[in-house]
Amino acid sequence: MMRMMIPANHTIHGGGEGGLAWLIGFLKGMGKPAAAAAVVLLAVILSFLQKLGLEGEMLYAMFRAFLQLSVIGFVLQFIFSHHNVGWILLAYLFMVIVAGYTAGQRARQIPRGKYVAGASILTGTSITMLLLVLLSVFPFTPRYIIPVAGMMVGNSMTVTGVTMKRLRDDVQGQMNLVETALALGATPRQATHQQVKRSLVIALSPVVDNAKTVGLISLPGAMTGMIMGGASPLEAIQLQIVVMNMLIGASTISSIMSTYLCWPAFFTKAYQLDTKVFSQ
Repeated sequence: MMRMMIPANHTIHGGGEGGLAWLIGFLKGMGKPAAAAAVVLLAVILSFLQKLGLEGEMLYAMFRAFLQLSVIGFVLQFIFSHHNVGWILLAYLFMVIVAGYTAGQRARQIPRGKYVAGASILTGTSITMLLLVLLSVFPFTPRYIIPVAGMMVGNSMTVTGVTMKRLRDDVQGQMNLVETALALGATPRQATHQQVKRSLVIALSPVVDNAKTVGLISLPGAMTGMIMGGASPLEAIQLQIVVMNMLIGASTISSIMSTYLCWPAFFTKAYQLDTKVFSQ
């Protein structure tokens, strides 16, 4: 059972235990992150000396990261201390909505692209998560489901956005071939088979390549976090293998689903290419 892979000394204390002790502990623990900001200041200085003009953007990015991570930390503290299925699902749906919006922005030329991306990500990650729970790989608790869902949603977001944009661009570049196939009686899927295949291969290749080189070039975040948290390397490896499996599964399902959901926007009811979609 994967629950054995988390160090035993990691406990979650509810907000009511010790009054504001958890908040004081949080503020004390921010000492090292604050010290690490010196590295960012070095980057800002180098950007200024090289006249890159990225100083303001770097500082804004770090401030936003600090703010976002602090807020999500307090939210997770609350959810972890209340073992409620509703909070787990709410957190998961929030991640899917944000991911769908972000992926849809990448393919903004596609009508209702944000909904297509969101539905695709929801399908891929929910199916993968359900299988993991049914196979007893992870228990259905906030401590496991939310971090695992976050990894899958983030990865599926990137893959889905690339798939949708690439598919639209490929169809636009080969409209004559697609229209000829449609005129000869091909279905939309048959007429765009090569474009769909190419977009899926391009989007999924980084995920597959990452799985091929994991542990050889870099140690992934989940594995590194466990090792730094006190778990043995062997336990960390076991968890990382599960993570890589679920990322490939969720990304593949999400990207394939997005190609099916894009068709209503690409074609008219008469199975002709909608030129308005490809004229932008």
